[in-house]
Amino acid sequence: MVEIRHATAPDQVPGMTTDRLRARFLAEDLFAPGEIKLVYSHEDRIVIGGAYPGDTALELPCPDPLRAEYFLERRELGVVNVGRPGTVTVDGTAHDLGAKECLYAGRGSRSVTFTGGPFYLVSTPAHGDHPTVKAGLDDAEPVRLGGQEGSNERTIHKYIHAKGIQSSQLVLGVTVLAPGSMWNTMPCHTHERRTEVYFYFDLPEDQRIVHLMGRPDETRNLIVADRQAVISPCWSVHCGFGTRNYSFVWAMGGENQAYEDMEQVAIGEMR
Repeated sequence: MVEIRHATAPDQVPGMTTDRLRARFLAEDLFAPGEIKLVYSHEDRIVIGGAYPGDTALELPCPDPLRAEYFLERRELGVVNVGRPGTVTVDGTAHDLGAKECLYAGRGSRSVTFTGGPFYLVSTPAHGDHPTVKAGLDDAEPVRLGGQEGSNERTIHKYIHAKGIQSSQLVLGVTVLAPGSMWNTMPCHTHERRTEVYFYFDLPEDQRIVHLMGRPDETRNLIVADRQAVISPCWSVHCGFGTRNYSFVWAMGGENQAYEDMEQVAIGEMR
């Protein structure tokens, strides 16, 4: 199953209702037992999805919008385990993933299957070939930011980036907020050369995250539940706070892979 999301200009947002904002930017139902669900976004041609196989293996399909023989014919893929231990098998080689561990599968990989999990998926177009690589939290480059005084003590684990797992354009990592911390990515920023997607997880079912989006001087909000994702165009901020701590996968695709290439927004300039 694949859903198409078209690109949105910033001047379209002010007139949108809550329902229209959610329909355009929020992926609410990525996981269904026994299924692989995909969302194809025209923002930098990013595909996100959820694979929820359980004990019965699921194979990554090639949806018609890709116009390809197989999913990774012209694409690359990042996979993050967001549940119980599972296995991702790429062209016959099995890779066991624990919670929050990552697997990168490069262009030309013909078969990708999943058991266990569930798994969060992010794919971008690829112009080169890179090997399949697994990484755990201990392998990632950890960056500790924030503090208790700002309710934003968090650890950023960089998986796919210029100094980590190599890719054509995909950049991906996992951020884990410490107990008692709720804010992420504040002060916030935009990316003129990349689209970013935030996927929130490890959030109790009865809790929520208020995700801020839109132009820095004209923000809107989305109320986000566990295992939901927000598509953030290059012109939009992407930050938020939760009713308790949580984790999220951040993933980018676009013109470059420079992690620091962003337009910072001072807190006092936000509206």
